[in-house]
Amino acid sequence: MIILGLNAYHADASACLLVDGQLVAAAEEERCRRVKHWAGFPTEAIQYCLREAKIEVNDIDHIAINRDPKANLLKKALFAFSKRPGLAAIRDRLNNAAKVRDIRSLIAEAFSVKGETIKAQVHHVEHHQAHLSSSFLVSPFESAAVASVDGFGDFVSTMWGVGNGSTFEVHGSITFPHSLGLFYLAITQYLGFPSYGDEYKVMALASYGKPEYVPALRRVVRLKPKGLFELNLDYFLHHANGVSMTWDSGAPVIGRVFSDELVKLLGPPREHAAEITDRHQNLAASLQVMYEEAFFHILSHLYEQTHHKALCLAGGCALNSVANGQILQRTPFERVYIPPAPGDAGGAVGAAYAVWHQVLRNGRSFVMDRADWGPEFGEAEVREALGVRREALAAQSCRVEEIQDEEKLCRRTAEEIAAGKVVGWFQGRMEWGARALGQRSIVADPRRSEMKHVLNARIKHREPFRPFAPSILEEAVHRYFEQAELSPFMAMTFQVRPEKRDEIPAPTHVDGSARVQTVSRHTQPLYWQLIKEFERLTGLPVVLNTSFNENEPIVCSPREALDCFLRTKMDVLAIAPFLITRTLPSP
Repeated sequence: MIILGLNAYHADASACLLVDGQLVAAAEEERCRRVKHWAGFPTEAIQYCLREAKIEVNDIDHIAINRDPKANLLKKALFAFSKRPGLAAIRDRLNNAAKVRDIRSLIAEAFSVKGETIKAQVHHVEHHQAHLSSSFLVSPFESAAVASVDGFGDFVSTMWGVGNGSTFEVHGSITFPHSLGLFYLAITQYLGFPSYGDEYKVMALASYGKPEYVPALRRVVRLKPKGLFELNLDYFLHHANGVSMTWDSGAPVIGRVFSDELVKLLGPPREHAAEITDRHQNLAASLQVMYEEAFFHILSHLYEQTHHKALCLAGGCALNSVANGQILQRTPFERVYIPPAPGDAGGAVGAAYAVWHQVLRNGRSFVMDRADWGPEFGEAEVREALGVRREALAAQSCRVEEIQDEEKLCRRTAEEIAAGKVVGWFQGRMEWGARALGQRSIVADPRRSEMKHVLNARIKHREPFRPFAPSILEEAVHRYFEQAELSPFMAMTFQVRPEKRDEIPAPTHVDGSARVQTVSRHTQPLYWQLIKEFERLTGLPVVLNTSFNENEPIVCSPREALDCFLRTKMDVLAIAPFLITRTLPSP
């Protein structure tokens, strides 16, 4: 039984493939198209999934998409009647919904087959139920409280309930126009970060400020009984005139969502690229605190309703690692599962598993305890890419060494890291989700306080207030981080123990925190071995880990990895069995 899961005509378009209930492949379209957060129909990701499973499009039995244009129709109609949003906004939504409805024709066109030859039955799974499925139905828990918090999908922004076995019950939801995701987006735009997905930048900036604007923001977000909240719509535009959105064949774009009333409340907004002042830092800190107040208001009510000790979390707001790291301290929950792709991309997996379990009524047999579900490239493909770039490598004084013994490769790479070199690490299958987790990573020495500046100057060229992350052997996490849990998908931020901060200054944020990835020998044996070799050399079971890219989607192929290596000032590239070292000229 073959199920294709899709997130289409929305940001972070993606596809996945299940065969008899087991996930075989999953990938975001952005990694193929090389456009961040690419929105549209994920043709390239679908093609990869089919290749990985060695099947044709006509072999698919079911197609599941994480959108249901028929969901919440009455609420949509009542809102349209009462608010009378602009005709342009209504037209955009209708056009988008029409594309989502016609999935079979889109696949037939993309793969040059006749529509009638596609036997697959198409299932539209409500957006937030797909989110809930993407976490609970692949979690290690037989039962758990479940919550999805994000911007909007199918007219809903927040949903919660309880999962048991292969099903879950929805206990409550919050509908358009009220949304914590949209609240965070509004202040992100106000602070001069206009690109889709920039919220994580503001989360990092928040650590530099003081939350002095929380009283003002409590006028923007109002908490209500039973875990509910509402936005004061005076401060927003999305509900009245609609907001321009671009979701088709390119980078997603969202128009301004905050109103002039927010400017009256908080003062003039920051212009993009303008200097960041203490005021902006304090506004970011206040945003994070206000978000956490509402987030934990929801979770506390959810626990009171369910009394489950385990929590499964999804939705775009589940990428807020700062809040996630406080769940066990600020609620009675004792265990938390957040998948590697909790946002819209992960809805493809959620929709597929919703069909497998709830439509086809199969039991649970899969746990997503690893993130390497993307493309893998053989040694022959790496050799070919190296051959094409032989002259470019020679021109940059690069030495290519072949090391077939994996333990030796890890030892040699660890030696380079310990010597202060910046290392590209390209091994195995690409990660599923937003984080580089040791398959497509840039790795460096966490002991060197200057390493953050080195990485930004040579490769990343990003805002100086954004931190880098540590990867740590999972068995050592409690030695270095306070109140830490296993965090294999880098979904939680914890405090570095005060006595350890001088040991790992490079990935330690200004407030003493770090967004942690715990590395398991069972699920990531090669990356675990690399960190273990670094520990043998230095005594530290930690490396600095950042994504293998330069202001672009994370690299996917050997060609992209080599091109990124050549155009930046990376010192070393470990790609499959090859170790490439470059002698950089003195500054």
